[in-house]
Amino acid sequence: MKLSYFQDRNPADVVNILAGLALVLSPWVLGFTTDMAAAWNAWIVGAAVALAALWALVSFHWAEKWVSGALGLWAVVAPWALGFSELTLAAGTHVVLGLVVVISVAATLWFQNNRPQLKA
Repeated sequence: MKLSYFQDRNPADVVNILAGLALVLSPWVLGFTTDMAAAWNAWIVGAAVALAALWALVSFHWAEKWVSGALGLWAVVAPWALGFSELTLAAGTHVVLGLVVVISVAATLWFQNNRPQLKA
């Protein structure tokens, strides 16, 4: 595989893969595996974010960005929607990692669509 293949890729996809994996591992690392709503949400959403970002890394479609963004938004609101907002570590992890995903997707979409045109 050529090095130029990776040079054309968006670093935000790598950030989102890492954020998704961090969300997947967070119930074990931070010790909230006993709260089923928080743990299962972290496992499912984290895996989905990582897979969507991996998909975005190897393809040229924009649907993956929108999927990642929606999953990131869900991670931010999930502590209140699923009732685990009182679990500080679980809620904080969801909010922070969800915001990382949302911000990286928003920045990618913004810069891709608002590039200044080169004038020759």
